[in-house]
Amino acid sequence: MFSQSEKIPVSVLIPAKNEESNLPACLESVARADEVFVVDSQSSDRSIEISTNYGANVVQFYFNGRWPKKKNWSLDNLPFRNEWVLIVDCDERITPELWDEIASVIQDPNYNGYYLNRRVFFLGQWIRYGGKYPDWNLRLFKHKSGRYENLNTEDIPNTGDNEVHEHVILDGKVGYLKNDMLHIDFRDIYHWLERHNRYSNWEARVYYNILTGNDESGTIGANLFGDAVQRKRFLKKIWVKLSFKPLLRFILFYFIRLGFLDGKAGYIYGRLLSQYEYQIGVKLYELRQFGGKLNVNAHANPPVKPSEPQPAEMIK
Repeated sequence: MFSQSEKIPVSVLIPAKNEESNLPACLESVARADEVFVVDSQSSDRSIEISTNYGANVVQFYFNGRWPKKKNWSLDNLPFRNEWVLIVDCDERITPELWDEIASVIQDPNYNGYYLNRRVFFLGQWIRYGGKYPDWNLRLFKHKSGRYENLNTEDIPNTGDNEVHEHVILDGKVGYLKNDMLHIDFRDIYHWLERHNRYSNWEARVYYNILTGNDESGTIGANLFGDAVQRKRFLKKIWVKLSFKPLLRFILFYFIRLGFLDGKAGYIYGRLLSQYEYQIGVKLYELRQFGGKLNVNAHANPPVKPSEPQPAEMIK
C-alpha cells in the first residue's frame, strides 16, 4: 500500500475548456497521481495558468470536427509514463479513500480496468435518488487496452469536442470500486443549461441512430443481461420509442425512483431533466424532418470541409 506522501503510478487525464472555477479542487484531488495531463481546448480564462501552477502537463487539442474527440485522441497520443490511466472531468473529485483503493487494485494483474461510482451534487446537495445513484463509469484502466466507443454523432454540430456520454470499450476483466468519486460543479445553473443544450444535440442524434437502425459495431452494445452500462443502453432502445417522454422522465425520476426524497433540489433537478428530454425531442424532430441534419438552412452555402487537425502543443 502506498502512503499519503507517495505518488501512485497512475496517469490522470483531465479534459478541459474554460474551467477555472472547477480546476483547483479537481487538481488538488488528484495530487497523489504520479502525473497529470490537462488536455485543453484553447481556454480563454485562467485554466492554463491554474493547471501549470498545480504542476500539470498542459496539452492543447485542436478539434477537426470529426472523430476522434478529445479523450480518444489523448489516449492515442499522450506520452503516458504509467500503465494505468484515470479519466477525471474538471467537475469531479477523487477522495483520499478512493485513492487508497486505487493504489491497491492496480496491483492486481487479473484486471484491466475498474468502474467508478459517482455521487452527483446539485445545488450543493447529493442527488441520491431519482436514478442518479449508482452512476457507474469505466474511468480507471490500462490505457493500451481501452478506447471510447464511437456512436456516430460527430456530424452533428455544437456538441463539443469531448466525449461525454460515450463509454469505454475495454479488453480484459473489469471490476468495480467500493469508494465513490464526487461530481461537484462549482458553476451556476446557467452553465448547467448551457451544457445540456449541447448534450441534447448529441442525445438527439443517438436517438435518431437507434430509430433508424444504425450499425452498433464499435460500441459497448445493448444487453439486458450485460453490465450496468449495457443494461442502461438496452433500456434506452425501448425508451426512445415511447411517447410523452418529458412527462415520463419527471414521473420516473421524481415519483418512481423517489427523487422527492432529495427535497427542493430533487424537484428542481427532475424538472430540468424533463426540460432536457423535451429539448432532445424537438431536436430529434428536426433531424427526422431534414434527413438527419440539425441547424438546417436551405439557403446556406455548401459546408466547407474541416481542416486537418493541427499538431498538439505541450505547455510546460
